[in-house]
Amino acid sequence: MTLSSMVVSRDWQEISVLECILGSLRINVEVEPRPEIASAKLKKSKIDALIVDCDLNGSTSFLRGVLDGKANTAVPVVILSGSNCRETPQANSATFVFKKPISVEQAVHTLSAARNMILDGRLRYYRETLDLPVWLTSTARRTKAHLVNLSQGGMCVHTKQTLPAHEALQVSFALPGTKQSLKNQGEVVWTNQDGYAGIKFLEMKPRAKRELQLWLERQYLTR
Repeated sequence: MTLSSMVVSRDWQEISVLECILGSLRINVEVEPRPEIASAKLKKSKIDALIVDCDLNGSTSFLRGVLDGKANTAVPVVILSGSNCRETPQANSATFVFKKPISVEQAVHTLSAARNMILDGRLRYYRETLDLPVWLTSTARRTKAHLVNLSQGGMCVHTKQTLPAHEALQVSFALPGTKQSLKNQGEVVWTNQDGYAGIKFLEMKPRAKRELQLWLERQYLTR
């Protein structure tokens, strides 16, 4: 799934810089130079990031509506701080602010941070459907199970034998397309009579957590 953004500005020199950077981050760009039209679009469609030029006429009231929750959006808001932005109280409520003229280095840093924030929110509820074996090891047994889906926080598995509720175990499986085997401690949080069980990951090592996050990002963005 491709990420999307809306740039509310008519400063085409700055827009061209933003389009280049956002494109490199695999974020589609829609440019809307009229705040009233941008407001109407936000109420009807979903975007992942909003970038607003404070020097644009009407941007103050537009930002007030966005940040007060009148527009149908809860996305990172990036403000381009120009000469008119000093008197804009909404700038203090924005997620990110950077000055004009745009510094490419600063813009890359800011927009990369916004992208990470977007993906963190998306991946929090994302589950990748899988069809591969997983080993579940506890103090009492070692069981081969079937991995049904995977998320940042845990997995759903199917086994021939019902797993005890709240059982602590180690999960071990290979992420498709990688040479790494992921091992982590988990806990059974739910089961049903059909042999399905939900396992919550306990504290993961930073490297394993990062590997899983990057892998899930790739799956999500290529869907």
